[in-house]
Order: sequence, then C-alpha cells, then structure tokens
Amino acid sequence: MSYKLYGIKNCDTVKKARKELESIGIDYEMVDFKKNPPSVAKIRTWTEFYGSIPVNKRGTTYRKFKDTFEGLPADQQLEMLAEWSSAIKRPILEENDNVIALGFKVGDYLNLK
Repeated sequence: MSYKLYGIKNCDTVKKARKELESIGIDYEMVDFKKNPPSVAKIRTWTEFYGSIPVNKRGTTYRKFKDTFEGLPADQQLEMLAEWSSAIKRPILEENDNVIALGFKVGDYLNLK
C-alpha cells in the first residue's frame, strides 16, 4: 500500500499525524504544501471526499482573506486555495491516490494496521 500525507511539515496537527503513522509502522510520503502546492484538481478530489471545500477556517491565512474567499464562486475558491495552500484543512491522508482521512485527531489512524 502506498500512503501520502499532505500538509505543512511544521503544522502541529500534521506533526501529530506523522507521529501516529510512525508509531504504528505506516510508511508514507510527506507532501508539503509549501514545496509542492496542490493542483485545483487535487483540491476538487479532497472537496468531493470532505463534502465541502476543505478550508481551515480556524487558520490565520483563511482569516486574512475570509471576506474575499466567501464572496467567490466555488471554482474560484478552489483556485484561491491552490494559491494559498496554507488555508487548506490538513492533514490529508491518501492511500493509493484515494482520500481516506481529512483532518486529524489522535487515534484516527490506528485502524490502518
């Protein structure tokens, strides 16, 4: 199985997710939004899984452009997230290119093994 964890390497929630994956022996590829911003198509896939656009409404990046973001049609919101990837809800875990988790709470990945 091939796992990819998308997020920002220095994000505390991503660090917790990485620690849990490592503690249960799951090998994964870390994809850092800062170095490899996701495409609009990738964000659209995450949106389909999540049921809404996966924006981190508690984050400082989102709060900076909230009014602009909220006033845009969905396609333009996806484009904005592709440009401002630090506003994407994270982490996102994929297995063989299929989303299996979006966001993280301790214990979320324990059933992977």
